[in-house]
Amino acid sequence: MRVRVLLLPVLIAGLTACGQKADIKPQAGGQMPVAPYGTDTRKASEQLLEPPAQARPERSVELRKRSEERADDPFDLPPQE
Repeated sequence: MRVRVLLLPVLIAGLTACGQKADIKPQAGGQMPVAPYGTDTRKASEQLLEPPAQARPERSVELRKRSEERADDPFDLPPQE
């Protein structure tokens, strides 16, 4: 039982040490992806790893800090009968 208790932290520490230690390069004999349509140059590995703005949008709305009366909404119509 004691061996299992000691083995678990060692195993977790070993798994957390398996990080990237070198730059990303294509495999031997492989090439980088083709250039996007409309451009002449290929993107570098750093550019390919950078997420586009649509993948990580910034918050553009401030959160309300206190209760406020809502403005009249012209599209909030009653249901049709």
